[in-house]
Amino acid sequence: MLYSAAMDGAGDRKAAWRLEARSTLLLAWPLVLTNLAQALIHATDVMLLGHVGPRTLAAAALGVNLYVFCLIFGMGMMTAAAPMIARERGRKWNSVRDVRRTVRQAMWSAVMLVVPMWIFLWQAGDVLILLGQDPGLAAEAQLFVRHLMWALLPAFLYLVLRNFLAALERPIWSLAVAVGAVVVNAIVNTGLIYGVPALGIPPMGLRGAGIGSSLTVTAEFLALAFIISRHRRFRRYRLFGRFWRPDGARLREVWRLGFPIAITLTLEVGVFNAAVFLMGLIGTASLAAHQIAIQIASLSFMVPMGLGQAATVRVGHALGRGDADGIARAGWTSFVMAVSFMALMAIVMWIAPHPLIGFFTDPSDPANAAVIPLAISFLAIAALFQVFDGAQAVGAGMLRGLHDTTVPMAFALFGYWAVGLGTAIALGFGLGWEGVGIWIGLAAGLAIVSVLMLWRWIRRDRLGLTSS
Repeated sequence: MLYSAAMDGAGDRKAAWRLEARSTLLLAWPLVLTNLAQALIHATDVMLLGHVGPRTLAAAALGVNLYVFCLIFGMGMMTAAAPMIARERGRKWNSVRDVRRTVRQAMWSAVMLVVPMWIFLWQAGDVLILLGQDPGLAAEAQLFVRHLMWALLPAFLYLVLRNFLAALERPIWSLAVAVGAVVVNAIVNTGLIYGVPALGIPPMGLRGAGIGSSLTVTAEFLALAFIISRHRRFRRYRLFGRFWRPDGARLREVWRLGFPIAITLTLEVGVFNAAVFLMGLIGTASLAAHQIAIQIASLSFMVPMGLGQAATVRVGHALGRGDADGIARAGWTSFVMAVSFMALMAIVMWIAPHPLIGFFTDPSDPANAAVIPLAISFLAIAALFQVFDGAQAVGAGMLRGLHDTTVPMAFALFGYWAVGLGTAIALGFGLGWEGVGIWIGLAAGLAIVSVLMLWRWIRRDRLGLTSS
């Protein structure tokens, strides 16, 4: 009888793990594809501008990195909505009202953030010159950014709605809108960058890329807002009703949870942005090659990023229920999936770099003769840190589901900036390894952060993180 009971218990545990794996996949695959679609919007711009020429691509790299620096900070603030809504739905008590309060105050936060960011981005050229970049490239980048920066507010509002749908485990709608946005962006930006003589549209290059992306992101937000306000499953939340109504307590909660996430993401992306500026000090070829390699690595990263978002929601639901076993299953399921995928991508990057690089630049163009070998060497190092990148992304998502964001912020500061950037500067300039040394530094930073995140997750019960 004891043996039979043990077997039944083991069978129940296996069934629970299988159910968690199925639930995670059902939630994660639309999130992954949505992330991929969002990344493809900027990747499409890089592809189109890369075929204009290396100098245009280098200017775009500088401009995009300033824009993304602001975007990522806002993304972190908006991310707070997902674990808050997930825990509220796990508790189920008065969840409709609480969900509405969270979404509204996340949108208020978006408006509060965007004004100083617009002021900063308007001065993009001066900022880049202060960072030691070529004045000619800085002027071209400023032209690009002054048209791209208007995408920030609709992007933030769209992210709030994305997190709302993810926490409700209905991310398919944001995926549908994001896929449509990729198509629209490709058509609009091709026309604006290269021109359409038949329609009287002249080639606008960088300026056209900025205008096109801003129009696309605005349309993306409006489309998702329309769906949420009309669909019977979502309209009961009345997210846009009485938007002006203040809610100081919930606004403070959004900032308490979201600000450390924003700093963490900014520290991570910021070290990669710093790498761009370091590459700019080496030369245009290194900068263009870095942009190609980082775009490929970023597309791969969309999968663990989506699994990390799924982990946040699944862990948050279990936290709201007070289910310690459910918390463990939710976290480890996403972690294993992410690390396995990134190991596969490491193999692909290692054995087939030329086809990947060919998507972003023309290998037959003599102007790219110095760029291609550098991109190959950078991609080889990117292959080495894929597993660490996936582990830190999902580890952060697991901890966010527990509303644990402040200590991971400290991990990011130490790992990315003390270890990662310090190693990059020492190897790249101190030892003269240039771009290869910078990429090794990035890999070191990711490795340290992934180990620290995993260590904290393992100690979650002893640290009191699992009590809701």
